[in-house]
Amino acid sequence: MREQTSSFEVARTVVELNKMVGARIRKAYQPHYEQVVLRMSKKGHANTDLVIVRGKRVYHSTRDRPMPPNPSQFAMVLRKHLGNSRFIGASQLGFDRVLSLEFEHGRGKMSLVIELFRDGNILLLDDSGIIVQPLTHAKYASRILKKGARYSPPPESLDPRELNGAVLDGILDGSESDLIRTVASRLNLGRVYGSAICSKAGLSEDIPASSLNSGQRESLLGSITSIMEDLEKGEVSFLWMEDKESMERWQGLGKTSDPGPPDGAILISPIWLNSMEDRPFIEIESLSDALDTVFGEHDSAGYIRREEEKLVEDGSSLEQSQAKLERRAIQQKRAVEGFMQKAVISQELGRSIQENWEHVNSIITQFNQAVTDTNWQKVSDLCQGVDWIGGVNIDKKTIVAYLPDEEGEPGTSVTLEVDKTVHQNAQRYFEIGRSQKEKAAGAEVALAKTLEIQSREEKRAAKDASGGRLRSIKRSRKFWFEKHRWAILSDGRMFIGGRDAKGNDSIVKKHLGPKDLYFHADLHGAPSCALKIKEGVEIRDKVADGLPEGVSSLELIQGLEGPDEGLELPQEILKEGAQIAVCWSRAWGSGGAAATSFYVRPSQVSKKTESGESLGRGSFVVRGQRHWFRDLKLELGIGMGIVNGVPLPVIGTAESIADSFGRWARITPGTTKKESVANSISKATGLAQDDVLSALPPGGCSIEDFGLLKRDG
Repeated sequence: MREQTSSFEVARTVVELNKMVGARIRKAYQPHYEQVVLRMSKKGHANTDLVIVRGKRVYHSTRDRPMPPNPSQFAMVLRKHLGNSRFIGASQLGFDRVLSLEFEHGRGKMSLVIELFRDGNILLLDDSGIIVQPLTHAKYASRILKKGARYSPPPESLDPRELNGAVLDGILDGSESDLIRTVASRLNLGRVYGSAICSKAGLSEDIPASSLNSGQRESLLGSITSIMEDLEKGEVSFLWMEDKESMERWQGLGKTSDPGPPDGAILISPIWLNSMEDRPFIEIESLSDALDTVFGEHDSAGYIRREEEKLVEDGSSLEQSQAKLERRAIQQKRAVEGFMQKAVISQELGRSIQENWEHVNSIITQFNQAVTDTNWQKVSDLCQGVDWIGGVNIDKKTIVAYLPDEEGEPGTSVTLEVDKTVHQNAQRYFEIGRSQKEKAAGAEVALAKTLEIQSREEKRAAKDASGGRLRSIKRSRKFWFEKHRWAILSDGRMFIGGRDAKGNDSIVKKHLGPKDLYFHADLHGAPSCALKIKEGVEIRDKVADGLPEGVSSLELIQGLEGPDEGLELPQEILKEGAQIAVCWSRAWGSGGAAATSFYVRPSQVSKKTESGESLGRGSFVVRGQRHWFRDLKLELGIGMGIVNGVPLPVIGTAESIADSFGRWARITPGTTKKESVANSISKATGLAQDDVLSALPPGGCSIEDFGLLKRDG
């Protein structure tokens, strides 16, 4: 599947983007190094993301898209200059793969130029065409793209939309290639669309371009004109499939769920291609929808992919994990060499001053006498013609003097303090040499420590890789749900519960939506729990290469498909929530094998009591009919996952965790302290011990391993 956009797709993208004129830019993000997203809103329309994948494609999408909590420098610049600005139009530069998006706000107009050839680039320009900020600085033979420079577009090429018979004749007559090569390159149409044009004109691609007669040339020009009209006036796009089986398989998946990207897709085109008419195809409403269908799932995981790539680089990839230490070691080695070199030179200069005592003393004496007779400025001017003095620093009261070489001519230069004796000047150089040696010794100690850390990290990285461990990461903030107990049900929905009275209040007052469900174990003091009807996770097959086997990649979703009411969920899902609720209660450490739990609508949960009664913090009154689950097993599953790029232990029922995680363990009530269990899991997986400890039930545990603690093989 060709990922890079052609000039034809750019032309149709312009048409589609101009339908968004009047939209406001709300935020700018950079979820991945290769990707920039502009969040846009237009009155009467749902919010949409303009997705710009560097050097490849531009389209708008309404998918759930995890974004980094801290914006990149480029995203900050875009927010500063484009925040709340109004989109006023898009254009294509000639028929090149260059888009220009125009915005206006109270301070004037700005442009965002998107280059979609080679490695691509995104450049923010002011109203005079000066580059405010490029995504990356670049230098080409004919232009330089850097901050503060005037933007220069790429050399202009032929626009086939303005082609006429005379120009076509000149190109064909001057060509020494066959027709398809001439149409593709000289007419700036590309091979795919060049082939379609030849097919539409009824011409063989292999005939020499210069051999076309007048009728064939007229047919070729008519074919080009017709296709260009289709490009300008058409709306739908076509997704061409490899074979009929691929198309039917993908369409079949779409009947029950989101089918995801089609496996057999081979080409996206904004126009009908005669040369592809023997292939099966799917007609899609717009080019953006077609691009989103094929690449949307991959692009929407940009932030997760970036974070997981960091995990691979910092952990199991030995080469990447040691790059920083290697650079530090090289810098320290250079520092040691530099200090030692300066020490040797300084001591050698000190000795040279002593060996040329009379010469140096004569220069200092004569210079001081001249200053006494006149002043520093006049002496400084006079010294410009003196061979033995190379310069005068009036502020520091120093001079640069030359020592005689073997032939008695000016040779090595030294800096002399004229208010000091020859001995004092020599001693100053000896002190500098000693100081440089001390710095070299300190740098050698630092280098030894770096090499020791490097060796230790090398062994640790190799051990982590062989053991399938992830490197825990430092985080400036946690996910909102980590303040509470949290678990994932088998359909991906999130289940949360309070850790204490304050947490119970927060669950009910902040996080229990009107269409969610409230769960509670039939025990005093059990946590208040909420089953979130629309919030949860989607498990992805694989986002970043190099992650350990058995680790599942999860993306947080705030718009899960399925019922809009919690009561419409299948009984199996509701039973999972009930089971987790009892496992979080004191039933876990009571010695029993089963317990009871119930769920109700949020409207049945209240702080209001009967007259004369009161409720403590974290307590609620439940009124009306309760839906009961009895004889619930006291067991949970814990899996090794990466949630939005963050390594975390994931809790659920044993059955749901076993289905979704390659490496997992069954947790049941036991006599082993949960701190000891958390320590064992942390050492085996690389997950942070505090994260594991907070995920475990309240009390002693027993663990049955299914690859979490020790991988097979």
